[in-house]
Amino acid sequence: MLNTVRGATGWHYGGGVGFNELLDDLDDSAAAQAAGIKRGYGGPPARTVSVSSGMTRLRCASLLKPLYAWVTAARIPDADRWRRHAEPAVVVSSNADTLNLWLAVGPRIILDDLRERTGVAWSPPNGDPSRFGSVEVAAGEVALAYAVLAQAAAAGDPAAETVLGWMGQVAEPQAFGVREALGWPDAAVKCGWYGAPDETLLRTHAVAVQRRGGTRVGVAVAMTALPYTDAYEREVYRERVGKGLPVEAEHEKVGGALLRGLMAATRTELGRP
Repeated sequence: MLNTVRGATGWHYGGGVGFNELLDDLDDSAAAQAAGIKRGYGGPPARTVSVSSGMTRLRCASLLKPLYAWVTAARIPDADRWRRHAEPAVVVSSNADTLNLWLAVGPRIILDDLRERTGVAWSPPNGDPSRFGSVEVAAGEVALAYAVLAQAAAAGDPAAETVLGWMGQVAEPQAFGVREALGWPDAAVKCGWYGAPDETLLRTHAVAVQRRGGTRVGVAVAMTALPYTDAYEREVYRERVGKGLPVEAEHEKVGGALLRGLMAATRTELGRP
């Protein structure tokens, strides 16, 4: 775990170059987190890194879609139907297909299955459980869950292997350049992005998984919620979302640089492969 110091907006890295420069100048209303895990039998001792500023938990947007796809495979008897919805949920971040899995199996069952498999406990969102993107998570929890997914694939879990393969197909601009920032060109990647009508923030999140042979794996996660207060820009954003138009470029403008910076700093703190 990183050495940290508590600041006015949360925990900041206090042990060297990287996280301080990224987080110290954030607006007081902003939040950012990063976490990483490196572990696996036959490799060096397990290592984790974690840093946060601002809110301790953030809405996950689409960051958990591959995990939902993984656990629903065992709950949907028709394998073709599962693949028909799970693949686009992961590869192109299809909300409609994710919602099909989420409601067909049930939010509580999906999250209970994830807890059983990964040890990470998440709760259905308050108010409207059908909103899969409103589950609140911490970056360290996300890193742990994806490390378990990757090691399950290494142990022969076919659904986990399939899901990681789909994550390897996620293309720009939906990957926000995180593979390049990490120096992991073949990483399995998933990003999430959204700005809800009741928020004055844009949330942009990313996870990357790098398999290193056997059960050895590296995972890096970054999560950001940055101010997005211009009334006109927010109205245009909501209109685009309502029409099903892409909004990744707006997230790139607001949070792309910070997202990549957090991922790169996490990779540095995890050390060499």
